[in-house]
Amino acid sequence: MQVENDAADFSSPAALSDQSLLADIRLLGRLLGDTVREQEGAAAFERIETIRRLSVAVSRNGDMEADQKLDALLRSLSATEALTVIRAFSYFSHLANIAEDLHPLQQENGKEPGLGATFAHLRKASIGVGKVAQVLSNGWVSPVLTAHPTEVRRKSLLDAEHAISALLIARQHARSKGELARNELQLRARVSQLWQTELLREARLTVRDEIANTLSYYRTTFLRQIPLLYAEIEERLDGLRIPPFLRMGTWVGGDRDGNPNVRAESLVTALRLQSETALRFYLTEVHELGAELSISRRYAGCSEALEQLAARSGDDNPHRDDEPYRRALIGVYSRLAATLEELTGQQAQRHAVAPANPYPNARAFLADLEIIDDSLRCHHSEVIASQRLEPLIRAAEVFGFHLATVDLRQSSDRHEETIAELLAAARVTEDYAALCEEEKQQLLLRLLSDPRPVRLVDASYSDNTASELAIFETAAAMRKKYGRESIRHYIVSHTETVSDLLEVLLLQKECGLLRGTLAPCDASTVAADLIIVPLFETIGDLRNAAGIMRDFYASPGIVKLVTNSGAQQDIMLGYSDSNKDGGILASIWELYRASTALAEFFAGLPSIAMRLFHGRGGTVGRGGGPSYDAILAQPPGTVNGQIRLTEQGEVIAAKYANPQIGRVNLELLVAATLEATLLSHSKTPPQEFLDAAADLAQWGMDAYRGLVYETPDFVDYFFASTPISEIAALNIGSRPASRKPSRKIEDLRAIPWSFSWGQARLALPGWYGFGSAIARFLEGDDGARLALLRRMNNEWPFFRTLLSNIDMILSKTDLSIARHYAGLAPDHALAERIYGEIEAEWGKANRALADITGSSQRLADNPALARSLHHRFPYIAPLNYLQVELIRRYRGGQTGEDIRQGILMSINGVAAGLRNTG
Repeated sequence: MQVENDAADFSSPAALSDQSLLADIRLLGRLLGDTVREQEGAAAFERIETIRRLSVAVSRNGDMEADQKLDALLRSLSATEALTVIRAFSYFSHLANIAEDLHPLQQENGKEPGLGATFAHLRKASIGVGKVAQVLSNGWVSPVLTAHPTEVRRKSLLDAEHAISALLIARQHARSKGELARNELQLRARVSQLWQTELLREARLTVRDEIANTLSYYRTTFLRQIPLLYAEIEERLDGLRIPPFLRMGTWVGGDRDGNPNVRAESLVTALRLQSETALRFYLTEVHELGAELSISRRYAGCSEALEQLAARSGDDNPHRDDEPYRRALIGVYSRLAATLEELTGQQAQRHAVAPANPYPNARAFLADLEIIDDSLRCHHSEVIASQRLEPLIRAAEVFGFHLATVDLRQSSDRHEETIAELLAAARVTEDYAALCEEEKQQLLLRLLSDPRPVRLVDASYSDNTASELAIFETAAAMRKKYGRESIRHYIVSHTETVSDLLEVLLLQKECGLLRGTLAPCDASTVAADLIIVPLFETIGDLRNAAGIMRDFYASPGIVKLVTNSGAQQDIMLGYSDSNKDGGILASIWELYRASTALAEFFAGLPSIAMRLFHGRGGTVGRGGGPSYDAILAQPPGTVNGQIRLTEQGEVIAAKYANPQIGRVNLELLVAATLEATLLSHSKTPPQEFLDAAADLAQWGMDAYRGLVYETPDFVDYFFASTPISEIAALNIGSRPASRKPSRKIEDLRAIPWSFSWGQARLALPGWYGFGSAIARFLEGDDGARLALLRRMNNEWPFFRTLLSNIDMILSKTDLSIARHYAGLAPDHALAERIYGEIEAEWGKANRALADITGSSQRLADNPALARSLHHRFPYIAPLNYLQVELIRRYRGGQTGEDIRQGILMSINGVAAGLRNTG
């Protein structure tokens, strides 16, 4: 497949820098075209090329004659022919993504955000390295990988794409034509491999599959890149060593909310495989270190502690008698091998001596490494220690034997059901659910102050209750096995009341995770193993968040319990459901208000530190967008060196599949956290900004809910004019698309909700209501209100980031394509009426952005993305058109396998091309 060479794209210095990117895309497109011609025949290749040329003419020039020809050609294709076309354009999108992801690594742009720019800003603000080190020493930055069903690529394809990425990097350093030719031949082989590999999963992803997919990013990126990032930070801090603050989290294997496939067994599997990943990495590094440290006692010497460590190794090989470091590391390897066997049941690959005496914990392993490190540094070998040993020490500090903290999550409704059954069986109360909130709180606090359990040893509980209890029991066992950091957080979805939090405390008490009671006599010792993390999701929940936390901490004994348990309160804010509930403006504003109110409350509770956990998704409609900008846009005083945020679906692959790109993204998280902590406290927005935002949020919510929840038959239109039903059949995750078996939008998960609108090229959750809100705000304006909005855009990071994200999502919409999807609705009058409303609001949104920013061109402040979309759109459009055509045939009764596969593959291709799915 060819890529058009539009000379106008290279009219500026910034665009000229993209020539290498387009060269890579053209190379990959040519190799894909050659592969199609070779494997599918010349006729198939020419058909694809004709479609490509017509689509370019339509997209770039608005050629109506080309549009008619393209439509006629696509409609004439058989299902088999359509499937080949879809495969070609889908793979092209994947290949273009590989080249585009690498492009920033090949540029030298000092204006890009990162640690260098951040430390320059801090120096300019007279903030010294001591203050920065203090923030990091008390900080906690944690990207949390989740397995939400937005990742549409198989692991096999991710591996092949990673190999192509490595070959493109190697190509930049080729020293001869022969080397370039060999590189191209290898690329051709990988492209051919992609073409011959099934794009879609034949069976739905299992939880174990999701665990394995997630762990691949640790092997390729996190285990090596995070220690290197620490080294860079400490170098910028003039050598000051900081304790671990950047740590990984995961929901995979512990997130039960709406996923019946996650049970106690999943948690055991997740932690066993995580531990194996960490330990095998350590084993490899220790083996390599042992090969390098051939240091002779005669020439370098060593410490007495090192000599003792070597003596305990069990290695009596006379050839190594004068090599104490190597002998010591053989002993370390032996203990690690024994630890691997004890924690995972697996065997190490090599043994100089038999596995023996497993480490009781990661701290003991670290102690041995530190003995080796101290001896090297005291005997003129500091340069040797810094190369491999220092990164290994840092990895052991960060990842331990557990690799990442597994969060547990469940809906508050399930907790209530479990508590109700426990209390009924114990004859405490027959109908706990029927109690009012005050009565629930009083009862739960009384039970939490009583050392006697309410769980009966010989009772026969329902499967649901037994499953919930098993999770808590397993968590207690896993913490003992893998360490306290292996499971630290328990997230309560749909937190609406104080009792929702107290119920989880009682479940901890019943399963051995709570020591002591809330009774005054136990105040000095009461502590919980798991931090109870409320998740505030809907607009109403966000508005009540601060009040719920205030009432929770007013409950007798709670302040002391949390203080004894680590004095840390995590609070999760849900971007997805709040947006589905109230639209983009109301969601983002209520998140801002909730964050501010929570920060104010905890400022008055100095004994407890608040850490916000941001549940951001891939699309703007679910809180997506650049993480760096999103962190800087947080309200002043809400970061304080503490932040957790979810990384979901295809975003994980885009950010972390390539080690170098992963390093950049991790660096940006740290940089943004430092800036938000140290540079934003004095930037409290003026009251007039806050008042305007509140008005806009309410009016935006009115417009959004007016369409989505109050328009008659809107649900029918949504299900008919988007591929939501077909998306539910795509094997892209282990959980169902809806929380309940219904067609209610309230029950639909936010992921398929956003995914469907993105496929239909409307991306409605990311912008709808914005235009109406701005139009209402400017009614009768004499210029003062527009001037205010422009000031907000220039001076307020929160508002600027909001507009930037809406700008980005609008740039990915295409009304001409969206109208084809509207044509799928059998009720044409309904479709015309609702689509007309959407089209009108789209126009308002674009005019509003133009009025505020002063530019009618989308992405005027992001020319790189604008150029990317300019080149991508002609290659995405055929996928959309064919998706509509095949859905029409499928819903009309044609049931061939090629039709089904074509629909699902087109979903994959559009998602890859737009790079924002769920």
